[in-house]
Amino acid sequence: MYTASDLRKGLKVEIDGEPYVITDFEFSKPGKGQSLYRCRLKNMVTGNAFSKTYRSNDKFQKAPLEERTMQYLYSQGDEYNFMDNESYDQIVIMADQLGDDTRFMLDNMDVEVLLFKDRPIGVTLPNSVNLEVVRADPWAKGDTSGTDTKPVTVETGYQLQVPPFVEEGDRIQIDTRTGNYMTRVKE
Repeated sequence: MYTASDLRKGLKVEIDGEPYVITDFEFSKPGKGQSLYRCRLKNMVTGNAFSKTYRSNDKFQKAPLEERTMQYLYSQGDEYNFMDNESYDQIVIMADQLGDDTRFMLDNMDVEVLLFKDRPIGVTLPNSVNLEVVRADPWAKGDTSGTDTKPVTVETGYQLQVPPFVEEGDRIQIDTRTGNYMTRVKE
């Protein structure tokens, strides 16, 4: 059980049976009366956000969240199938819950799945992934557009800008948090 004085950015609480994360936090102590805690909360299931002010005597439940290592198996339409590495149970997560993370997911990749009351609500990918370049346009030497990059497409269909020396068939490392090129992988 949390009190209002425990509130801080990043804390996960349960409000009305739903998990919320505090995305912004501000404390104020008026001259008279109780301390005020202004919070911006985001629903971890729906993504809806709202602001609310709490007083120092308000209490909160800790959100019953659990992270499990699971293996991404395959996708079928908008359904992405994962297998628990310990119990071998399979779960399905919809594409809209995964968002942009689908751009970096390969079959048999281990990911951390966030569960709320045994219901999947999100996925945490490794910080970087190695993907093969399947399409790379030739770079024109002397191109004076101001950037020394060219567009490529990787095996998951994601497109990004890379240095001109990257060719089709190369494996490159991509930062999953930003979607940017990191380095070429030597095999």
